[in-house]
Amino acid sequence: MTRRSQVWSFSSGSEKSIDVLGLGEISLDQVARLPHFPGWASKLEMTSWEEHPGGQMATALLTCARLGLRTRLLGGVGDDAAGRLALAPLRDAGVAVDGVRVRPGIRSRGAMILVDEQSGERTVLWHRMAELALSADEVESAEIQCARLLMVDASDLERSAWAASKARELGVPVIVDVDGMDPDPSALLASADFPIVPESFADALGGVDAALADLVRRGARLPVVTRGEHGAVGLWQGKRLEAPARAVQVLDTTGAGDVFHGTFAWGLLAGQSPAGLLEVANAAAGMSCRAQGAQGGIPSTYALEDFLAAADRPMEGTGR
Repeated sequence: MTRRSQVWSFSSGSEKSIDVLGLGEISLDQVARLPHFPGWASKLEMTSWEEHPGGQMATALLTCARLGLRTRLLGGVGDDAAGRLALAPLRDAGVAVDGVRVRPGIRSRGAMILVDEQSGERTVLWHRMAELALSADEVESAEIQCARLLMVDASDLERSAWAASKARELGVPVIVDVDGMDPDPSALLASADFPIVPESFADALGGVDAALADLVRRGARLPVVTRGEHGAVGLWQGKRLEAPARAVQVLDTTGAGDVFHGTFAWGLLAGQSPAGLLEVANAAAGMSCRAQGAQGGIPSTYALEDFLAAADRPMEGTGR
């Protein structure tokens, strides 16, 4: 049996009531499949038009729950049908949503997802009312202390930065999902143990290797850049790690990055090696692309293990 590098030293978790506390985005998506991406000022008939729950943090936490973790979500929705529909699959999966604030008279976050049938790639148009943001008294340090791991995105940047900073004080590891440099995420990244960013974010910092080095200088333990069909790249103790993308029939790439984040969290708590974390998260992200919508293709632990076993690469940390 090969010895695996220790990424984070976790206790058994029995003294914590939650495995993963998530703070961030909850959405209801309108997914339009198109025969090709439309030209400017043109008209195009949609192949299909469906409504699906989504949102970065909601999807990442749902992934954690499907993989057997105890999860709790903090965020905001409106008192409308969209908010109820967005929370329904989370409730069904056992995600605690008592920390989600329902704003009277406010519209829940929504997105229009344009999916190119030829490639499965998507373009996202979204809208989120400022009133959905959490206030200072709606996130407490006691909530963070009850979790083994904190996961945040940048949709509520000020509150996420505060929570990440508090988690670092408490010795709770932090996974951060950041899409871009506007608004400036520096305060959030300063407390990120595991920042996971897309290649477009890395390009803004001079490319993949420059971005990984920059994130380490900011205090990251294991930064990761996701690259879609080209897999994922990380930097662990000065060593560059790469995980290639798995071959799948791509239907819709929506939510793949969020599934990556959720599976990374699961793997971290399961004690996987740095290379194993990238591999398993990348595999789950690929699996998620085989179904429509952000949450339609989230795998179970058994499905993920079978998928990896098909390539003769057993999954670490499952005890099976």
